[in-house]
Amino acid sequence: MEMKNGKIMIGSFCLVFLLVMGCNQEQKKVTVQITGLNDTDLVEQVIRNVFAWAENKDFDLFYGSLANDSDFISVTPYERVKFGFSAVREDSAFWADPAFKAVGYDISDLRIRFSGDKTVAWFYCVLNDFNTLNDEPANWLNARWTGVLEKRNGQWVVVQQHFSWAR
Repeated sequence: MEMKNGKIMIGSFCLVFLLVMGCNQEQKKVTVQITGLNDTDLVEQVIRNVFAWAENKDFDLFYGSLANDSDFISVTPYERVKFGFSAVREDSAFWADPAFKAVGYDISDLRIRFSGDKTVAWFYCVLNDFNTLNDEPANWLNARWTGVLEKRNGQWVVVQQHFSWAR
């Protein structure tokens, strides 16, 4: 995974902060809001979260990265289309199953563009998603991934995404 040095420092600080707060306040949920990031950085982080959640099966991170309504659309390379957030939740049992293990992911050639009013962003990248299912490789390699994000209530969320392999 590629990360910029500044993001590594911010991420490290947040991780240490959350760990310290978690040790001191076991029952309290801690929310850290990072200020100073521009929209490009925020959109990139949401794009990465769509796959980063899987390593620790952090469904809150995953669900928080997607439009949580009937507007969400996801097209997979398996010719499956998911219409609405409820269709994503239906697949949660598969991803939560211990037989499915996320190993890592790599995003390259990421290109992000914005609408004039900066409330809509669209992106393109190449994705390598490394996983195992029943201890056998279940990777997506060289997948083209495009998508659209909207800024809703100050937060960026993916409202549409499409994965494909070059033929």
